[in-house]
Formats: sequence, C-alpha cells, structure tokens
Amino acid sequence: MNMSSQDSNRRLIREITIILIIKVALLMVIKHIWFDAPTIPKDFNNEVAERIAGDMSKTQETR
Repeated sequence: MNMSSQDSNRRLIREITIILIIKVALLMVIKHIWFDAPTIPKDFNNEVAERIAGDMSKTQETR
C-alpha cells in the first residue's frame, strides 16, 4: 500500500511538472509571436496632446 501511494505521488508530480513546462513554453511562444514589440501610432504625440488638452473646434458645448 505504501509503495503504491509513493508511485502514484511520483506519477502525479511528473505529470504536473510536464503540464507546467508545456504551459510555460506555449506562453513564451505566444509572447514572442504577438508581443514582440510595442506598437506606437504615427502621430502619437499629437493624438495624446489632443486627448489631454482637447480640441476647442471639435468640442463645442451647447447650453
């Protein structure tokens, strides 16, 4: 009985380790494919300035 539980524990640990290794490898592949470099828009500074300060010609309030 004792030997059987040790074998099943070792098997469980081995399976969990293999699954974790596969998951980490898949996450690394996904990161390398989709997130290899940040994407910055063309007129990034102008868009940010307009978003922060706002453009008075576009945002006219009606009261």
